[in-house]
Amino acid sequence: MSATATFAEAATGRGRGMLLVFLAGVLWSTIGLGIRLIEDAVVWQILLYRSISLSALLYVVIRLRTGSDPFSHVRRVGWPGVIGALALVGAYTGGIYALQHTSVANAMMMFASAPFIAAILGLVILREPVRRTTWIAIAAAILGIGIMVWDKPGGAALRGNLAAFGSAFGFAVFTIALRWGRAREMLPAVFLSGLMAVGIMGVICLTAGLPLVLAPRDGGVALGMGIFQVGAGLVLYTLGSRTVPAAELTLLSLAEVVLAPVWVWLALGETATPYTVLGGCILLAAIAANALSGTRRKPPPPHV
Repeated sequence: MSATATFAEAATGRGRGMLLVFLAGVLWSTIGLGIRLIEDAVVWQILLYRSISLSALLYVVIRLRTGSDPFSHVRRVGWPGVIGALALVGAYTGGIYALQHTSVANAMMMFASAPFIAAILGLVILREPVRRTTWIAIAAAILGIGIMVWDKPGGAALRGNLAAFGSAFGFAVFTIALRWGRAREMLPAVFLSGLMAVGIMGVICLTAGLPLVLAPRDGGVALGMGIFQVGAGLVLYTLGSRTVPAAELTLLSLAEVVLAPVWVWLALGETATPYTVLGGCILLAAIAANALSGTRRKPPPPHV
């Protein structure tokens, strides 16, 4: 095969990967709207139903991709996979709580801080160095987050922001767990997180006296989120990330953060406060600048 043909094939694969990752971000961006459409169900019930449909979808996907029993893959994830799965359960819970108690714009901007939290955890836990540019971006991100919560000194909105930050922390821990275990395939760990969430949320609902049978509207929306938003988005992201550099993955993931407030504004008229807009712009600029600054650098050697 000629060099020209090889380059063209690589470019085509990269373009297809970028499209898949972007589409994943578009699907994820509708989660806030889905939460707003739920009328009565609380976070534990929503997560129970969403985890059931997510686990069912991932079971089918893993089965089709590997041709083997998905539970056998779960048994091989080891402690890193278990810790990562538990972190995802916490991230899911904080994310839904945040979307129910603060604006979608605020929650999404908080979620976007996950890469910077992961950088700090990677330094502390894995001894992975952090670039000077990333430290500057982290400082800018902290400034942006501070501005976003400046006009929310207490009450449900502040608790929602804290839950969103906790969700970002959970996703960061999941990322570190994958790197710790050198796991290239994240679907079995995510499948395990879905199974854990079904059990944990089921127990919480029973203990709190919450009904396991939801109204058709709430149950349908929650099940749909597990399949069409979280699940399908995750599959597209996994497939696309194989041919897209990490820096571009970070930039493409901004589609979720930017589009999520747009959907709730168009459908429900929910708007963001000036503090959210200003702080969010600073945070997004920090993410974009950090990603672009890394495009010309060689990737660091794998952690040993």
